[in-house]
Amino acid sequence: MSLWDRIETAIANTRRRTFGALLDRLAAQKQRRNEAAFSIALIALSAKMAKADGVVTDDEIDAFRDFFQFPPEEASKVRMVYQLAQQDVAGFEEYISKVAKIFAEAPEVLEDVLDCLFHIAVADGVAHPRELELLDRAAVAFGVKGASYSRLKASHLGLGEDDPYLILGVDHGISAEEVKAVYRGLVRDHHPDALMARGVPPDLVKIGEGRMAAINTAYERILTEIA
Repeated sequence: MSLWDRIETAIANTRRRTFGALLDRLAAQKQRRNEAAFSIALIALSAKMAKADGVVTDDEIDAFRDFFQFPPEEASKVRMVYQLAQQDVAGFEEYISKVAKIFAEAPEVLEDVLDCLFHIAVADGVAHPRELELLDRAAVAFGVKGASYSRLKASHLGLGEDDPYLILGVDHGISAEEVKAVYRGLVRDHHPDALMARGVPPDLVKIGEGRMAAINTAYERILTEIA
């Protein structure tokens, strides 16, 4: 049974009419390491995110193909999940609360979900203020803060003048050996194998690439500074 067949079955087994009810069901089951749970949560939030600026563009919808390399015959299932979430009367705030409960025991997965949402938000080439506001709210609900959130923002919006020490989550005055140790830990946490181990579908493991680019840039800047 394919990933999208499992998602379709999960929806069919939901006894209530709202798509949010499916998120409640997944939260009750504590679907910590489940590809279908991750995908459903991501699509639900992305559907709401795409409407944040008042216009759902083809770029935002097509952004899913960057994540889900599904065959043409699965397109109807993808569209069904997306449209069900968009039509639900529940708002973005309610959805992020439900998703936070699903992965309450796996905060690193919530960071992965937020990373994907950033991709959706900037898919049309513009980071709308309303979308950035929703991302900030999702970060609070997910408990993604400090260096973790700075890395996500830098990977999608550019490092700019952001403090590289903040990106790595280290203090000024750190030694070269200490920063190398932190860097090795971050590389390990964002390796494709680590993402798949926590339930991220194989087609989505590339979400770590942007984070690693931000981490690498910050690491190189710090080493240059303290050399």
